[in-house]
Amino acid sequence: MRIRDFRADDAPDINLVPLIDVILVLIIFFVVTTSFDARSVLKLELPRAEGQPPEAGAPPLTLLINAEGRYFVHDREVLRTDVDALKASLQEVAGDERDRTVLIRADARTPWQAVITAYDALGQLGFRRIANATAPADPAQAVAAP
Repeated sequence: MRIRDFRADDAPDINLVPLIDVILVLIIFFVVTTSFDARSVLKLELPRAEGQPPEAGAPPLTLLINAEGRYFVHDREVLRTDVDALKASLQEVAGDERDRTVLIRADARTPWQAVITAYDALGQLGFRRIANATAPADPAQAVAAP
């Protein structure tokens, strides 16, 4: 009786499918978790006002409103423009810190309703320290924004 050796038939091969899957997951992870500077993404034209910038303290919670009325809480875009979506996003970022200053950076061309909706959401959540970002009335007095 002849016993056959099957070891010679086994040709080694490298399966690349798991490697491609892992690399794809890593790429998606890095793209999603990359943080972008909100000021470089949005081009805001702030309203003009005279006055002094506030003293440096704890970093405020930043609420950006662009010219189309879209909201951005820190670096996160609020997908809907209603009060409930804005409140949910603010609660997610701020947590239970209601004594934190909220800095509203609204474009000068922002619809007034978008600003009122922001004030409404902040009031319903219990935020009482709200500041509005403005540009200096005289461009020569421009100071670096926080």
